[in-house]
Amino acid sequence: MTLAEYGNGEWDLAMRGLEAKTLDPYRAGWRLRVVPSLGHIPVQLFTNGVVDRAVSAWIADECSRSTVKNSLAVLVRVMEQAVRDGIVDHNPARVVGWQQQYKHAEDELDDPRSLALPDWDALDKLAVALVARSAGGFEGWADVVRFEACTATRIGEVSGVRAGDINREQWTWEVCRQTTPGPGGLTDKGTKGKRRRTVPIIEEIRPMVARRLDGADPDPMARLFTGPRGGRISTAVLRDATHWDDVVLRLGYEHLRRHDLRHTGLTWMADAGVPLHVLRVIAGHGSLATTQRYLHPSRRSIDLAGAALSAHLNGGTVNFPLAPAGPKVVPKPPPIRHLCIVR
Repeated sequence: MTLAEYGNGEWDLAMRGLEAKTLDPYRAGWRLRVVPSLGHIPVQLFTNGVVDRAVSAWIADECSRSTVKNSLAVLVRVMEQAVRDGIVDHNPARVVGWQQQYKHAEDELDDPRSLALPDWDALDKLAVALVARSAGGFEGWADVVRFEACTATRIGEVSGVRAGDINREQWTWEVCRQTTPGPGGLTDKGTKGKRRRTVPIIEEIRPMVARRLDGADPDPMARLFTGPRGGRISTAVLRDATHWDDVVLRLGYEHLRRHDLRHTGLTWMADAGVPLHVLRVIAGHGSLATTQRYLHPSRRSIDLAGAALSAHLNGGTVNFPLAPAGPKVVPKPPPIRHLCIVR
């Protein structure tokens, strides 16, 4: 019996003793998150790892802390009833540590720049190291990592890109789908927020993209990126196949996750001077406030600000051409003065 079948059948027994005001958010969590994420799994096959991944997905979808708490609480009660019925020996929904994971997600929203790689050399070094640790030295992992960072997209969107989504004349990518975990395994669906957007493909990765397009199936729906056996990829597949955690720890980026490659690309674009409204479209953000978090001053710009103040106090001048690229306020032109002849 699947979780959805068991929970719906034993709902009243599992929820006994709860007040009506508590049942309403529990029902919402069960219907909107627990069943879509876990309802297809047989009750006897549940593990702590399965629940961990579901909670991580809810946090990644930017569900509020109370939403995650209520969704997990209703799952705990249903699985507790399964324990009493003798279906499972223990309650696998009693997971710990998700609060810390949620705090990390909140920190990420507050300062995503702090999670980004510093430059292209760091990205290239990471890509090479991941390939070296993978089975058979699969070069495709390096292509995935470089493509995700340089397009500032999500790993699910990289997995979902098809050959027909790439415009080789204008070198753009029409982002319109993503590959995410779902009932029965990985599934394709629309992008987050159902927003289609166009993303530029920079010169540094065009040869790699062209090579993949030339070697892909003529079908425009052929996937541009697949695993070593031709399967669909996900953040978990990339992590396990490349020993991601060990590699980033050895390189000194122990905080780095796969999603931080997206933060890397958006940070680079902001520092390169991409206007805020354009950066928002490329990122696919629903709120302008989210995009503005990438415009925090970099360390170099802070150093230059100090140098500018020192030069001002000492009566000197600042070499402004050395100022870092980034969004700037366009100065207003001086007023036009007309000369008149007075006799």
